[in-house]
Amino acid sequence: MTAYDLVIVGAGPAGLAAAGVAARAGLRVAVLDAGARIGGQYFRQLPDGFNAARPGALHHGFSTFVRLREALGGADVLLGHRVWAVEHGPEGGFAVHCLEGREERARTVAAARLLIATGAYDRVLPFPGWDLPGVMTAGAAQALLKGNLVLAGRRVVVAGTGPFLLPVATSLAEAGAKVAGVFEAGGRFGLAPRALARPGKAAEALAYGYRLARRRVPYKGGRAVVAAHGDGELTHVTVAKVDADWRPYRGGYETIECDTLAVGYGFVPQLDLPAQLGCEIAGDADGGPVARVDRRMRTSVEGVYAAGETTGVGGADLAALEGVIAGRAVVADALGAPAAGDPEDPRMEARRRRLAGFARALLRAYPVRDGWMSWLRDDTLICRCEEVPYGRIKEVRDLGAADARSIKLLARPGMGWCQGRICGHAVARLAGEDPAPPRRPIAQPVRLGDLAAMDGRTLDDDT
Repeated sequence: MTAYDLVIVGAGPAGLAAAGVAARAGLRVAVLDAGARIGGQYFRQLPDGFNAARPGALHHGFSTFVRLREALGGADVLLGHRVWAVEHGPEGGFAVHCLEGREERARTVAAARLLIATGAYDRVLPFPGWDLPGVMTAGAAQALLKGNLVLAGRRVVVAGTGPFLLPVATSLAEAGAKVAGVFEAGGRFGLAPRALARPGKAAEALAYGYRLARRRVPYKGGRAVVAAHGDGELTHVTVAKVDADWRPYRGGYETIECDTLAVGYGFVPQLDLPAQLGCEIAGDADGGPVARVDRRMRTSVEGVYAAGETTGVGGADLAALEGVIAGRAVVADALGAPAAGDPEDPRMEARRRRLAGFARALLRAYPVRDGWMSWLRDDTLICRCEEVPYGRIKEVRDLGAADARSIKLLARPGMGWCQGRICGHAVARLAGEDPAPPRRPIAQPVRLGDLAAMDGRTLDDDT
């Protein structure tokens, strides 16, 4: 017996929006998320009892989250469930394999249809010293603050490319950190040509800039952190003036003292589950992989839908809209009628095209240039898990490794704990390829004992 009509993996804006639509239409819905609270990365929530007087103080658009939360209806929200594999069920539908709770109890949830809304994670570029304590992604610095009220450091440098740097720096500065500078490797005004398409986003960026200026935080374009320094922990960074390809100008260097460096080079969709199921993967505007979907958010695999950053990084507004479209599509496919509303509503489709077009324009406005490779030294680690330096990558290329897979087999980058999530982009570009999602039969670390003990039980069998 199928336990659920729909299982949604991911409780961010897309997953919550889809769950509300499907549950209100009468479908039995389960939302699975590894976190302790709903909201995903964008609406990351504080632990219970914290900041009760101003629950949305650290969030932009918190009212949207409140609306999504209140619209969940009768959906079952299963938090603390890490999904490590999804497969076709023996009698149709899907078997979603999870590890539940701190004890990581093995559990399988069955459903007739599956929606993947697993979001994205920070894209990382290696550079000398990036493995020092005190160096983290911009997303990590933001998550510490929004999810735990913890400042990443006292004196912080924010660097990388893209508009996400601005809210991160602003949040840190307003929470009490001394932000020593924001360094954008591209131009500072990459958003300007797109301002007419989304004037609200342009105003938002200007507001962040104003708030940083009030605190005298330098915001410089054409600058990149090319090295981090310290004996056991971060003490200072080297900032270089870079050309359009991100190659440093001779003599254009400065040293800035800091105890924390937050670097952000965009985001990578989490595609482990779509790849496991054989969903078609396409290239986004920046060359990165995304799950290909039709107008109803259906993937190439029957019964599997995708929404949010899984289909392309585009922000919370687009993710929530895609979640509504996916939820309506599931209801229409399950009941044979658009009981929850037309998933191809022309107005909704027009808004989706407008939001997606703006997102693609941002990817083109803030590309990751290959000049970052000129920052590397032979002893710069490319893969931290397996401690593979750049010199080793060059050695295996000289031996004939002409693609990322060959480099992985000969030098072992991507074979460690993170399975290439951190170094995958860098290794692919060093091989001259566009990044592609590797097919991982296991999406999350799982104990061998749990694999051996799997007996096909569903959630209903336990309850």
